[in-house]
Amino acid sequence: MGFAHSGIIGQSTSLAELFRTLAKVAPTDSTVLVTGESGTGKELLVRALHSMSLRGDKPFVPINCGAIPKELLESELFGHEKGAFTHAIRTRPGRFELAEGGTVFLDEIGEMDLLLQVKILRVLQEREIERVGGQGAKKVDVRVIAATNRDLEEEVAAGRFREDLYYRLNVIPLHLPALRDRGEDVLLLTEFFLKRFCTQKKRLVLSLCPDVQRIFEAYPWPGNVRELENLAERLSILCEGDTVRPEDLPRKILSQVGEVAELPPPRPRVGAAPRAGFTWPTVADLREMNLGLKEFFDTAEEKLLIEALSLAEGVKNQAAEILGIKRTTLIEKLKKRNME
Repeated sequence: MGFAHSGIIGQSTSLAELFRTLAKVAPTDSTVLVTGESGTGKELLVRALHSMSLRGDKPFVPINCGAIPKELLESELFGHEKGAFTHAIRTRPGRFELAEGGTVFLDEIGEMDLLLQVKILRVLQEREIERVGGQGAKKVDVRVIAATNRDLEEEVAAGRFREDLYYRLNVIPLHLPALRDRGEDVLLLTEFFLKRFCTQKKRLVLSLCPDVQRIFEAYPWPGNVRELENLAERLSILCEGDTVRPEDLPRKILSQVGEVAELPPPRPRVGAAPRAGFTWPTVADLREMNLGLKEFFDTAEEKLLIEALSLAEGVKNQAAEILGIKRTTLIEKLKKRNME
């Protein structure tokens, strides 16, 4: 159900490709630019990058470039010396210094003022900062990860974002797809959120009737995962029955999808039940292969290990996630079979 270290729930093809890239990029020190619409889970992805990196035991320092007034952002990022400006009554380190050895996450970097972009470029090029009111540069050892919901190429063309900074940030691009492009993940996420919120409220976990499943798959989710999570919480509070029905949904959703009868049926759920034609092994199968129960399990397990490693392109973290086991458990099994 997604990549274990990311906290991002999903099994769509678009996410699988993202997770493969994430596993390759995380252990490096390369600068990463995460893009995606608001509400897609960019910070979750960035935190996964940090936790899986060699800097995972060092500080992770996020800063929302769009939430801090531009006249204060430079001081927040780089710190200031005593007396540098009014109210600067003491010397204060900035986020880059606080993140020494770890990761700085520049969220919504597309909101950053052009003059400050020059200073971020210097950090990336020279690995040094200068406090506001300071007299000299200070070396910093941090990994920079940026995120934005804007199209930075369009921002560059419009003169609102520096082209040289864009290319410095965009060493490794990671794009989080919108929820409407993630297929079966909509119902998977709904199930996850409803279980969480209903459990918190000590009530029976809600299920979706088939019509609501069709509605959820047809609705475009402009607020992405955040919108779905908020709706799940609302339903866990207001839905009176044990099943969510169309009349329990906001008018906004119902009006956007149109006539429910004209919507396509829900997609088949991956892993919901054995696929057509699947048959469980029987004692007759064991006898035919001349195997005892332990030998049969060992053979089946080895085949699944090989397939999972192949699907994960040799990345053990991801292979373990595919099999639903811990990475340490996977490594033990591989060592046992001399497959390490």
